[in-house]
Amino acid sequence: MAKIALSVNVNKIALIRNSREGDNPNLVDYAARCIELGAAGITVHPRPDQRHIRPEDCFQLAELIASEKSKNPDVELNIEGNPFAKFMSAARDDFSDYPGFLPIVEKCVPDQATLVPDSNAQLTSDHGFDLSGDVGELTKVIALVKTLGTRVSLFMDADLEQISRARDIGADRIELYTGPFAAAFASGDKNKIQGALEGHMQAAEHASKCGLGVNAGHDLNLDNLLVYKRVPKLLEVSIGHAFTIDSLDKGLATTLEEYLLALKVA
Repeated sequence: MAKIALSVNVNKIALIRNSREGDNPNLVDYAARCIELGAAGITVHPRPDQRHIRPEDCFQLAELIASEKSKNPDVELNIEGNPFAKFMSAARDDFSDYPGFLPIVEKCVPDQATLVPDSNAQLTSDHGFDLSGDVGELTKVIALVKTLGTRVSLFMDADLEQISRARDIGADRIELYTGPFAAAFASGDKNKIQGALEGHMQAAEHASKCGLGVNAGHDLNLDNLLVYKRVPKLLEVSIGHAFTIDSLDKGLATTLEEYLLALKVA
């Protein structure tokens, strides 16, 4: 059976840690445990307000992944965020300053950088890039990140024209924003579910024909994955919120096992 790669997003683990002084739970230990249990990679989204992931977390996780590659060369670090996020002073005395998204990527040199068009005020990412306007600066960022040897993925809606533009400005992959599919699935309306799924299937096929790899993420869980994994050419999903909730209920080992099983494709 083929298998879609699972990258565990550890933002919510950092959020729990940040609610108290100290380093509990330890993010690196948690990430290492996820990899030990079979995760293909770790995802982080360092936002300027450091509400969860801090810059130093990224640096420490980069060291962890580099170490893990000696045993498993395919394990990956994915750092996602707004490519234009700039320096921001630390909001707390026990935090270091946020240096900007690109300086973090340049220091960590992750396997993949997923560029996301979110603002500092957004609670979470909720839309893909609109590439219909001036994309000169974004094109330069993509080129810069690729000089590091880092794969570039753009967070995109299931819009064929926009996906073609992602190819044109140099992206290696897209990450399909699965929020609308997850909302359709939660509604229980079979027509909405099928419509959303078909839209993503067409988008994935189109991306593949454009030479782009296909990732996906946002509000995916053990239930809707069983349907969403029908999307062709799907290489990777990143999951954090639902994964963390399931871990609280089932334990980390059982949760990882169930997600890996859910992602197997006949």
